[in-house]
Amino acid sequence: MKILDVSTLKIPSIKVIRFGRFLDQRGYFSEIFRNDDFQNHSDLSFLKDITFTQSNESYSLTNTIRGLHVQWNPCMAKLVRTIQGHMIDVVLDIRKDSPTFGQILTYDMPCDPGREYSEWIWIPPGFAHGNFFLENTTIEYFCTGHYNPDGEASISPLDECLDWGYVTKEHKEQFDRILKNKPLITDKDKNGLTLQDWKNHPGSDHFTNLAQD
Repeated sequence: MKILDVSTLKIPSIKVIRFGRFLDQRGYFSEIFRNDDFQNHSDLSFLKDITFTQSNESYSLTNTIRGLHVQWNPCMAKLVRTIQGHMIDVVLDIRKDSPTFGQILTYDMPCDPGREYSEWIWIPPGFAHGNFFLENTTIEYFCTGHYNPDGEASISPLDECLDWGYVTKEHKEQFDRILKNKPLITDKDKNGLTLQDWKNHPGSDHFTNLAQD
């Protein structure tokens, strides 16, 4: 796997792994995942001894909003990439002992087949995850736990108490534009927990003592 760069976002627990593609006149070839690199690369120590137990693929139409999803039994981390289309990834800090609790972070992840690299975004336990889509989009994500509907919840991305201060003006405008244009969002996500609901939820106790940023 040709790992080009590992960068840290404004909330340091969130990482972006940029990996190379080998382009020629036919298109490109890329190793998207190689376990020994993830275990031994000097810049990927945060993935040391991580085991991925489930891989998912999701297709979303333009103006879809997904999330914000969290699972605590078992706690689930995710490694996410765009296969086709244009996703804006959305992460919410839900660690009650974190100085950035309630903070939203976004990262732009378009797919460009002509680009010499692609990217994963790493979302560890202690964060709720979602995305919104600027065009029809396919994404893939590796998970560190099996899905358990009895140990998961949605936190509404529409909760006015969420702090969008880390989000660029462009991303916030894109999100607000989708909201005004009849977004495709489930009732479960739209009517999910508020941040205050989450603070009082027993599931939130699984993510204390994780804040190391």
